[in-house]
Amino acid sequence: MEQIEQRLQNEYSELPPQERRLADFILGHPEDLPLYNSTELARHCGVSKATVSRLFKRLGFGSFREGRQRFRDLRQQGVPVVNEDAFGGGILEQHLEREIGNLKRLYGGLDNDLLTNAVEALIQAREVVVIGFRNSFPVALHLRQQLAQVRERVRMAPQPGQSLGEELAELHADDLVVLCGFRRRPHKFPAVLRSLHRQGVPVLLLADGSARGIASQASWWLECPLDSLSAFDCYSSAMSLTNLLANLVLHQNLSAGSERIAAINEQYELIDELSLDLSGSAR
Repeated sequence: MEQIEQRLQNEYSELPPQERRLADFILGHPEDLPLYNSTELARHCGVSKATVSRLFKRLGFGSFREGRQRFRDLRQQGVPVVNEDAFGGGILEQHLEREIGNLKRLYGGLDNDLLTNAVEALIQAREVVVIGFRNSFPVALHLRQQLAQVRERVRMAPQPGQSLGEELAELHADDLVVLCGFRRRPHKFPAVLRSLHRQGVPVLLLADGSARGIASQASWWLECPLDSLSAFDCYSSAMSLTNLLANLVLHQNLSAGSERIAAINEQYELIDELSLDLSGSAR
């Protein structure tokens, strides 16, 4: 599906609104496309059958049926065959190639100026609030842990068992929200982004390509490809980006970051919180 997704991404900015709505669905749910015929897809997306036909012809297919078959063929190629020879041979190489491909697309698509501005915002913000729902939560949690090593006032929201509204209400233009929004986002996600936009709170959006329809409301959008061979998305590019961001924050504010790391390590020692015994033996 990667080539078809890339075609959609290349054409996206030129698409009319109805075709863009259809493209948003395909990019957000590529695994579902083979399940629909053109009538069902049009009804599901709230567009006409003619819109479906126009979009697939724009992508170089003679018809929707031809495009759907191409999706089906690619889907079949991506499903691992569970047998000893396949698992021990080609599957590992294919998986590695896909991971490397995601990383190349991530770093090939990063704009240096955009990245520099986002990192400067991470350094200068009074407070950094990191938000991630569902599959985005582990990425958000890891980013918060990394950033908290090198700057003060970094927190996750909402806290367990709490609602988000009261935490968003107290944010201002001198704060920064890092919003992790990978596909299969909850329905409230666009509303959260709109609310922050209305408040004038800067937002750094970390998301896959399915977020392009709402990304304009973020101050910065860093796209992380999640393509995988099978049903579950690969988050290596997202985790690599969190590592890059944290390291850039540290190195562009090295004195303050180093002081904080030293202070944290001192606390580790004072309360004997972490085991530094490399042999793994009990004390």
